[in-house]
Amino acid sequence: MSGLDILKGEQVALVGPNASGKSRLAAAFAGRTGAKYITFRDSYGSYGDRNYFMQQRWNLFTLEGEPPAAGELLRKEAAAGRDPEGARRRLAELTALFGLEGLLDKPLVILSSGELRKFQLTRALLDGPSVLVVDNPFIGLDPRTRALLARLLAALAASTTLLLVLSRPAEIPSFITHVIPVRGGEAGEKVPLEAYLDAVLPAPVVRMRDVTVRFGDRVLLDRLNWTVRTGEHWALTGANGSGKSTLLSLVCADNPKAYACDIELFGRPRGSGETIWDIKKNIGFVSPELHRAFQVDAPALDIVTSGLFDTEGLYRHPSAEQYACARRWMAEFGIAELAERPFLRLSSGEQRLCLVARAFVKDPPLYILDEPLHGLDEAQRLRVKALLDRFCGAPGKTLVMVTHYPEEYPACIDHSLTLGA
Repeated sequence: MSGLDILKGEQVALVGPNASGKSRLAAAFAGRTGAKYITFRDSYGSYGDRNYFMQQRWNLFTLEGEPPAAGELLRKEAAAGRDPEGARRRLAELTALFGLEGLLDKPLVILSSGELRKFQLTRALLDGPSVLVVDNPFIGLDPRTRALLARLLAALAASTTLLLVLSRPAEIPSFITHVIPVRGGEAGEKVPLEAYLDAVLPAPVVRMRDVTVRFGDRVLLDRLNWTVRTGEHWALTGANGSGKSTLLSLVCADNPKAYACDIELFGRPRGSGETIWDIKKNIGFVSPELHRAFQVDAPALDIVTSGLFDTEGLYRHPSAEQYACARRWMAEFGIAELAERPFLRLSSGEQRLCLVARAFVKDPPLYILDEPLHGLDEAQRLRVKALLDRFCGAPGKTLVMVTHYPEEYPACIDHSLTLGA
């Protein structure tokens, strides 16, 4: 059991396939150390009897008495603990941290899976455990709720040592510092998170370690750690001014501050002798800034073809095969008839479609799409969104997409990063 020792400052994930014995090891660790243990075995979790919840959901409006509200149950549990005053204080803190205000008055039996997960975590933390073991925290949750729970656990990790029990390496949150692999009922050697993921997951396309970017007194990125791996599809979110454009400029080799940061792109550290063209040849890029700067009054076909050379306009004569490739992509995006029309005389939506096609024309391994649907009508949005799923979701393709409209994200999105959160 020595492999399950956790040192001060560590946040640990116990990871292994089904039936590997990780839950048994975690329960034994909790019993040995006095850590609080909470397990989620289905979408309803472990609070009480699952059949009770299922039956009461159907019977809610036929009960003679009022079913208990989540807040009432938490307040009663806080009052019954060994330190009622401390538990009430922690309940107030956890209510603010987890955003519980909107669910405290709801009957427990009508909470959604995500709300019930927050309730159960709050309940487990009322007596202030120094170590919390959470078994299967993300099971049964949709991607948005999983991302929210990961952020809540990260906030919790600032004051509590966590041991998460997980089946899939891809589920490990970024705040985890170490991983203990489990196989055949035995705990392996505890290893740093980055070393473990590099051994079991696809190679990183982007890796940033403690990246900070300042302009004068303004901090745009503050100690950002971010790894994007081959085949992942990221939603990059955040309010205006949160640093999204700055982050993308670092990835696309457009920001000289990258040389002062610990950044690896496509397996090479920045400043190791690579040129910006070595980086750009692997990226298909579109953004509002690129659109505003693209003041080239050339035929739309030339604009799309220029994506093969990463230039704003054509400065060499493409081959017949290269022009044919550009025409195919224009046809995919429904703009084949625009090929010979001057780019600057097109509508804003038609220009955006040309620039999106330009991002795809060289079939790159990484797509950086900043507001790709901006200015498109509904039919065009649906078409482009379907194409994003079709091409960006293909094996080996990696996507980072920015939009302020969540409904615009394609179904292939499987990771998210929120700046300024």
